[in-house]
Amino acid sequence: KDEDGNYNRLAHPNIDTGMGLERIACIMQGVNNLFEVDTVRNIMGKISEISGVKYGEGEDTDVSLRVITDHIRSTTFMIADGVQISNEGRGYVLRRLLRRAARHGKLLGIEGAFLYKVVDTVAKENITEYPELTEKADYIKKMIEIEENRFAETINDGLSILGGYIEAMKAEGKKTLSGADAFRLYDTYGFPLDLTLDILSEEGLEVNSEEFDKCMAEQKQRARDSRGNGEAEAWKDDGLKEVYAKCPGVFTGYTQTESDTKICAIISGTEEIASADTTSGTVTVLLDETPFYGESGGQVGDRGTISCDGGIFEVCDTKKSPDGKMLHIGKVVSGTISTGASVKAEIDKSLRYATEKNHSATHLLQKALRTVLGTHVEQSGSFVNSERARFDFSHYEAVTAEQLSQVEEIVNKEIANALPVSCTEMSIDDAKAKGAMALFGEKYGDVVRVVEMGSFSTELCGGTHVDNTAKIGLFKIVSETGIAAGIRRIEAITSLGVLEKLKNCEGTIAGICSALKCAPADAVAKIESAQTEIKALEKELAALKEKMAGGSLDKIKSEAVEVGGVKLFRGAFADIDVNTARKMADNLKSDIAEAAVVFAVVASGKVNLIAAATADAVKKGVHCGNIVKEISAFVGGKGGGRPDSAQAGGSDASGVDKALESAFEIIANQIK
Repeated sequence: KDEDGNYNRLAHPNIDTGMGLERIACIMQGVNNLFEVDTVRNIMGKISEISGVKYGEGEDTDVSLRVITDHIRSTTFMIADGVQISNEGRGYVLRRLLRRAARHGKLLGIEGAFLYKVVDTVAKENITEYPELTEKADYIKKMIEIEENRFAETINDGLSILGGYIEAMKAEGKKTLSGADAFRLYDTYGFPLDLTLDILSEEGLEVNSEEFDKCMAEQKQRARDSRGNGEAEAWKDDGLKEVYAKCPGVFTGYTQTESDTKICAIISGTEEIASADTTSGTVTVLLDETPFYGESGGQVGDRGTISCDGGIFEVCDTKKSPDGKMLHIGKVVSGTISTGASVKAEIDKSLRYATEKNHSATHLLQKALRTVLGTHVEQSGSFVNSERARFDFSHYEAVTAEQLSQVEEIVNKEIANALPVSCTEMSIDDAKAKGAMALFGEKYGDVVRVVEMGSFSTELCGGTHVDNTAKIGLFKIVSETGIAAGIRRIEAITSLGVLEKLKNCEGTIAGICSALKCAPADAVAKIESAQTEIKALEKELAALKEKMAGGSLDKIKSEAVEVGGVKLFRGAFADIDVNTARKMADNLKSDIAEAAVVFAVVASGKVNLIAAATADAVKKGVHCGNIVKEISAFVGGKGGGRPDSAQAGGSDASGVDKALESAFEIIANQIK
């Protein structure tokens, strides 16, 4: 049924009888359920081997074996298909399946990560129809193992807390866990609600789901509020459907940078207007045909001008309408523009060409990453403009410096090879036959645009590109970081951007060499020599400070007092490190059976308080943790520690004398 309410014949008519392959297999093999079919039974057998629990030994263990078998099959296929573990959408479904399977493994007595060990069996049982499972097995195993370990870090805490809730509920005769408590488990410990529901149901209990949903809604609202209201929402019905529909909006930008065309419509806010001038503010213009590329596929929209005899409209951005028309967003900078006027639409060529270089470079980058890291690498997102390229991809660990160097070398080699770049429209089936890479989760029509760079790279892409890789010039990776579980991000520059970076680096090196008074080739050795000398001087200075501070010990000893048989020492030092002061305190009390020491160290305006006591002094009641806890208030800080050793920090050096005076009083009161 189409949007007009008409029923149309399906492209592939069929009748759904519910007789799937697995049900037919049950009949053909004469078994009672899916889990007894040979391929599935072998997967369950691997789980039994790991757990030491056989199917049929008990109802509860059978449930766990079936859950794990089902979930490891599903998750293996999901990851192979490109689903990334996350907290939203299909990625959250994947996470929930893995965590539920992991919990059932725990119920079977399995300790530690184990699901990843079953992946090879899943791949083996499906190798005929799904060889990609075997090809991506290493990646799938790594992703599952990482998620299992991550879950293990939180599940024990969550289970303990939930166990406490259950005990309290039973003691109070309650049957329902509050939604607030369930949400705390979810929000603080990553404990999925369905996991909480499973555990509670086993105890004959339930969750106040409405209250949980309310807590979830409040959290989402807080997140939205923290982001502010400036974040654009996904395209929605803006009431301009008819305006968009009447405009041809033919895109000529693949082959042209300017077009003689007509203004089809002008929009201000959500209203169509007949004309606009310099007082109209930001408006949107639609053209009969346009060379302007609208932001999509990670590529930014074009900028440029739309001009006529009566005025000039400056395009600061180009977006796409819900039906794919180019929306030229900007302001009239002179005169007036009107609907129906003949105009010249011209993009900013320098920005477009620079953007194309960066976009084409991401295609070479993806193939290079798959070559170096493995075929599990798939694009997870991208952003390209005239200044840089950002490429997000699936990978389970940080890319090493050596691997990044290999990737750079491959990309620059293919740039130097001057590969011809062709962009061809063809059927989706023909594109797949060519082995074209597609973006996971993206919806494609029957006809797609295939971008080929020689025989090196073939991808589905609607963006604009150079016509030869040589035009990219140079390629340089500037950073590689992790942005989510299993997702890495590379930032890169091309062409003149690389030369600019090289120029900046040369300037930095020149500055370093000037400061060191050496040639570039000698800079590293000169720096290493300076570092060695600095370390030696620092060590010498520390020894000198310790010696000078040690000279103060005679005064500290002479001012010591004895309370209840415990010798009490106190003193203040300037510009020595805390470790030196602690060592002095230990030396001071080492020859005395019953002694307590309190030192204050002042350096760079900061105060460190140190207290130490012998075992015999502690037996008499001395507690260093309580001492520093009280006296730290005089220096504007806080701290604590053990009875025999404690430390506190503060920022008010003016209170040091008062802190040390109070220390003796506090110790005197502690001694029994």
